Amino acid sequence: MSKRLLRGVFLLPLLLLAGCSMVLLHPAGFVARQQSDVMIVTTLIIASIIIPVLIAIAIVAWRYRASNTQARYEPEWDHSPQIELLVWAWPMLIILAVGAISWIGTHQLDPYRPLTHVAQSQAVPTHVQPLEVDVVSLPWKWLFFYPQYGIATVNELAAPVDQPIAFKLTSSDRMDSFFIPTLAGQIYTMPGMQTQLHAVINRPGTYKGLSANYSGAGFTDMRFRFYGMEQPAFERWVVKVRGSGAMLDRAAYDHLKQPSRAEPVHYYAHFLPGLYTRILHDCVDPGQTCPAPMHASMTDVARR
Repeated sequence: MSKRLLRGVFLLPLLLLAGCSMVLLHPAGFVARQQSDVMIVTTLIIASIIIPVLIAIAIVAWRYRASNTQARYEPEWDHSPQIELLVWAWPMLIILAVGAISWIGTHQLDPYRPLTHVAQSQAVPTHVQPLEVDVVSLPWKWLFFYPQYGIATVNELAAPVDQPIAFKLTSSDRMDSFFIPTLAGQIYTMPGMQTQLHAVINRPGTYKGLSANYSGAGFTDMRFRFYGMEQPAFERWVVKVRGSGAMLDRAAYDHLKQPSRAEPVHYYAHFLPGLYTRILHDCVDPGQTCPAPMHASMTDVARR
């Protein structure tokens, strides 16, 4: 094998990595960064088994090749206590380590758990309240309510940097998955159920959001832009949304609920009070009664 060909073989994995997005390895949100750390550490630990095994296979194949007449021939050899101890003990230790890291990580990064820190050494100030965002997945678009500001948007989401975000999520009629890779892990949306997600964005920028769950023909167009902004820029964005003057009432919601692909961004300066709750309980139409006690039970079911 020529040196040039050998060099190409070793560079092939880098070519494959070129198709991967670096956002998962260098996210802009504290929660996603912690998830990335868990993924990287777990991968390196598992690689400590796989890489030595691959090296050992190559060494044994080379040493005991048919053309090597100097290889030691031991037909009576059947086992080695040292090798057996190594091949059993090391993987067991790896399993314990990966299990401990996964258990701790999944509990610390529970999406239902409110944030106590917005960065590694930066606790959430006591006077800072989370930004509340109610999310509804529609076919094939995203509807965002900002109850603290009385505004709503379609296919555009914005949040101030270093301020916790408290998402409540549901769906109109199908199962989707809300995913902003640079912010946090994905969370499912389901009709009649409410899930939660707590996250924070730490760097200003424009980021991609999408549905990570197949939900029909328009699934590939179910994308939106997420803007991380400094507080003054976010306040200007809120003013811009309010400047639209549009009202999200029952008629506007019924129009949004119809399947559509590549839906443009919509701004709503006002929305019908309690509309998100009515969507959650499928009681948007006039005269329908919303079963309030159902909310808690369905939330618990969704969490489990």
